[in-house]
Amino acid sequence: MSIMRNRQPVHRPKRIRKASVQRKNLQIATFEGIPATIFQVLLQGQFLTGFLLYLGATSSQIGFVLALTTLVNIGQIGVAFLIQKLPSRKWAMVTFVALHRILWSSTGLVPFIFPKEYWVVAFIALYTTAFIANTAGSVLWSSVISDLVPPKVRGRYFGIRNTFLNALGSLVMYGGGIVLDRYPGGHGFLILYIVVWIFSTANIIVYLFYPDVPFEKSEENKFLPMLKKPLHDTLFMKSTLFLAGWLLLQNLVVPLYSYVMLQLLNINYQTMSLLNVSQTVFMMASFYVWGNLNAKYSNKRLLLWTLPIIAVSSLIWGLLAVLPMLVVLFAAHIVFGVGVGGFNQLAFNFIIGDTPKKERPMYMAVYAALTGISSFFGPLIGGKIYEWIEDWPHWIQVFGTQLVVGLLMIVLAATLGRKILKDA
Repeated sequence: MSIMRNRQPVHRPKRIRKASVQRKNLQIATFEGIPATIFQVLLQGQFLTGFLLYLGATSSQIGFVLALTTLVNIGQIGVAFLIQKLPSRKWAMVTFVALHRILWSSTGLVPFIFPKEYWVVAFIALYTTAFIANTAGSVLWSSVISDLVPPKVRGRYFGIRNTFLNALGSLVMYGGGIVLDRYPGGHGFLILYIVVWIFSTANIIVYLFYPDVPFEKSEENKFLPMLKKPLHDTLFMKSTLFLAGWLLLQNLVVPLYSYVMLQLLNINYQTMSLLNVSQTVFMMASFYVWGNLNAKYSNKRLLLWTLPIIAVSSLIWGLLAVLPMLVVLFAAHIVFGVGVGGFNQLAFNFIIGDTPKKERPMYMAVYAALTGISSFFGPLIGGKIYEWIEDWPHWIQVFGTQLVVGLLMIVLAATLGRKILKDA
């Protein structure tokens, strides 16, 4: 008995619960976004416009480059059909993602390899090829991520992921602006591209850890019957065509904001970074609000609510006539951040949440193709407009186009928008 009393209880080590496969997959998708955000921020927006101006591009050439990324989305229709034939989505995704990262990062080599008179042409050639590869990679990634993230946590997960990555993007954007102001010209862009090469390589490596999730394929095995599924979906097509028209208007001016600020208002990179950071901060805050509203209201109804906000952000530019420049620009960027944050999040949820799972790749491709065509012509026409009005009064060049486009967007949202984006 005494032996029994003196026996000490055995303390077994607690088993550490292994993270579920699902949780690990979501962590990989989040970690992949970190290097992707860093290098993409430094290759887009004000940095892309600034680099093109450094290479000697005109406003119409800048508009063409900004539009290219959306034009190549037409190819997603063919990719959506071809991925049905793949035994594995993962390795095809890794291949096309790697090609995109390598070619896009290589645009930084243009001043070192080509004569100055060919800089812009060489940049456009590399940039176009990179985004042709990205057309396939983005379809594959969208297909994989929609299967990877369970519907029950989709809104919360993308809200958290987008908030975190946008916060990171804000820091990178501000840091990049400081670098370009401190080291103007080629020296500053060389520093940025060194960072780009490091993180684009890291992004490719992280993609290797994505799981090869099972693929629920379409019931159709021929191209035309598969394409007809979304084309014959009346509600889907009406909404998509309306959003394509909206993006045509929006992209007449928004992609060229950087051109206006750099070339016409002579704003430095650090100030532009602060403007874009303010836009991103309010966009992040809006994710939470739009996410909560999405629990009560449909994707389409909330998409309608975002439209007048985006329109007002364009109209605010008109206040440059009476108010201090930076006050107006910060207000315009903040309002646009709130509107476009909701628009992008809800449009994505509309495509992956309101469409049949088996046919989702083709639905995504049709949406990307139609909105891509309109988004291509937007910056292209916008760039030409700025060439046409080059000799017009300064105020028309700075904010006249934004006022006209903002008024047109208000009319479009109040008429066709209310009719089409209503709950079925």
